[in-house]
Amino acid sequence: MTDTSTIDVPGYTAGTWVLDAAHSEVHFSVRHMMIAKVRGKFGVKSATLHAPENPLEARVEASVDATSLDTNDENRDAHLRSADFFDVEQYPTIEFRSTGVRLEAGEFLVDGDLTIRGITKPVTFDFEFGGFGKDPIYSSYKAGATATTVINREDFGLTWNAALETGGVLVGKDVTITLELEGALQED
Repeated sequence: MTDTSTIDVPGYTAGTWVLDAAHSEVHFSVRHMMIAKVRGKFGVKSATLHAPENPLEARVEASVDATSLDTNDENRDAHLRSADFFDVEQYPTIEFRSTGVRLEAGEFLVDGDLTIRGITKPVTFDFEFGGFGKDPIYSSYKAGATATTVINREDFGLTWNAALETGGVLVGKDVTITLELEGALQED
């Protein structure tokens, strides 16, 4: 359920905001061998924020290029792109569409539907505005934000794993996803 009360966010400007892909990334981390974390990233293909006067009525649509997966290891990346994991030949994008924005205990939460491997599940991102300002080079009005969530990868069909001799499994179930986003307000 979306809170429809109006709130004030300093610098917030209503309009359509479009992703600046050169200044945005999707990062993830997951347990490896139950003892360490492996980190990786994806390139953001597109994202649009439809921002009405009330920030709590905002909507966002985003698409991530699954083929851009990078964990800094070519062999691991090839395995993660395969049908064992993301199956990027069949599912080249990861999609998100918001269903509501809430303010709880002073924190913004963005609810929405995340689609990975053709499987759509509801998720909630903790959303933090980084701020707003005019870009001195391009003269556009920019906004920055960080959003974080944790998903169970198996909920999205990412079930491949291997048992360890010492007990446990090679790849953890919980994946932390962090979005580092910058967008520009579109001129009318």
